[in-house]
Amino acid sequence: CKLKRLTSTISCSTMWIFSLIAIAAALQGCHGFAPLSVGPVGSSIVPHHQNMLHYHDQIPLYSQKQETSSDAKTVATSTTLEPDQLNFMLGYMNKHHDDTLKKFAQALSPLGTEMAKLNVKSRGSFVMESATLQDINTENATLAVLVQRRNKREPTLETVEFSLDANPIPERARRYPSLPPVARGDDPNRLPIDDIVRRLNRLCWIVSDAPVTGKLIQLATQLGGAGIGKVPENMYLNQVPHNRYVRKYFYDTAATAVHDAVILCSQGKISNRMKVIAQFPEMNPSMDSYRIGTILEMVRSICIRLVEENVRVRLCVQGSMGVGIFTGVPKQLNGVNKLMQMMDWQSGEGEENEGMVGDYLNFGEVGKDHVVNEQRNKDGEIIQHQDDIFIIIAPQNMVGTDSSIIPLLEEMVEAAGDRPVILLNPDLTDKVSAAGQQNVRGRQARLDFASSFETVYHFQNLYISGTSYFPILGSMTKLHPHHPWVAHQRRDYTDNSGEIYLPMLSSETKPEGEDVMAALD
Repeated sequence: CKLKRLTSTISCSTMWIFSLIAIAAALQGCHGFAPLSVGPVGSSIVPHHQNMLHYHDQIPLYSQKQETSSDAKTVATSTTLEPDQLNFMLGYMNKHHDDTLKKFAQALSPLGTEMAKLNVKSRGSFVMESATLQDINTENATLAVLVQRRNKREPTLETVEFSLDANPIPERARRYPSLPPVARGDDPNRLPIDDIVRRLNRLCWIVSDAPVTGKLIQLATQLGGAGIGKVPENMYLNQVPHNRYVRKYFYDTAATAVHDAVILCSQGKISNRMKVIAQFPEMNPSMDSYRIGTILEMVRSICIRLVEENVRVRLCVQGSMGVGIFTGVPKQLNGVNKLMQMMDWQSGEGEENEGMVGDYLNFGEVGKDHVVNEQRNKDGEIIQHQDDIFIIIAPQNMVGTDSSIIPLLEEMVEAAGDRPVILLNPDLTDKVSAAGQQNVRGRQARLDFASSFETVYHFQNLYISGTSYFPILGSMTKLHPHHPWVAHQRRDYTDNSGEIYLPMLSSETKPEGEDVMAALD
């Protein structure tokens, strides 16, 4: 009898335990609730985003789905989010960014017009008490706004809809700036969640809520986006020499960005004038950790990636400049031309890139004389293939007379016509010179020429000042021609188990330094 009573007691206890577990699981799965167990990322880095950073613990990431090609095309061309994505996004925006939603209603909807007219006569005649995001897609957003009018006893709930490409209404144009819409046709494979977030970020800049943009970039990644602006964890860029996998990450991302930029250029979607900025410690010439081998290895990865597409690349380094005994090359480029040709390109007989050097890859200097065009004989046979792409390593001005690289670059770009000209880590700022050659005379023309090169890849670490390179505060990135600019903050885990780069700011154009530092504070 005692044994039966003990068994019965254990069974009842077990049933109660399972019941409690089921209730906890149900609560955990409810909309807006975070998982019960919060890991070190959520607790030590961004505690107010615990529910967002652990979204993958609640439902699978959409990027992990096994899709057929037709499914992928459907996702890429869709204008709506999947139900789980939409529900989570609505819950997140309504819980964390009510003030931003109210600003959207004030700046972009007819309610803002009414508010401006009534409050001009008597301040406080029209008050928006709250705003709730009801629906959103790649075209429009719908808000439910609770409005209190002075002549009404009770507040009223009104629904407004506005375009994600909207600019401020005329009554708010003096307070809020207008910005160009995010380009739609430049990236046909952009996922709906990424498209919506980029358009929301543009609206955040309009209503002066720039810090929200970094959180929305994180949200897109957690909801199965393409990982725009995502930087790997635990790179430890303060450790020099860098680990091999860190270098490989930069080589691969830069090569992919340049490859895709060349394709876009051939389609007429971007300019043929491009630049690549990669200034992590081993590629920052201002630091004593600068390593010429790293920049040459990156160039090799880029060139091989392009040559694999059967295009011919001319790799150039500027030659000696100056007058008389005051001639030479920048210290950063000293010996690079020789090293570049001595590198192991795996181009020998029987090697992986057999025959590449001298046929698909050639070397040169900066100037129109180093632009090779196609030549044919009398029978129309090609006797000399043209260079398809020109890559110039770190072109820069020097101190002294006749030491500006700009004239040589202008000649080379003009001779290249519509063929891509890619500058790697250029420094086209004026230097001290005699006779005002790099000071006043023609300065605006030089600035216009330098700014005509479009950034297709950018990674640069952020520091406290321009002369102090420790610690690393974060990074400024644009990792693909299609991607927006994203500023990250570097943070350490509380248990010293690693580091992470968190998006803090995102914009379609490069953010100003003041905005970046304000976001990092």
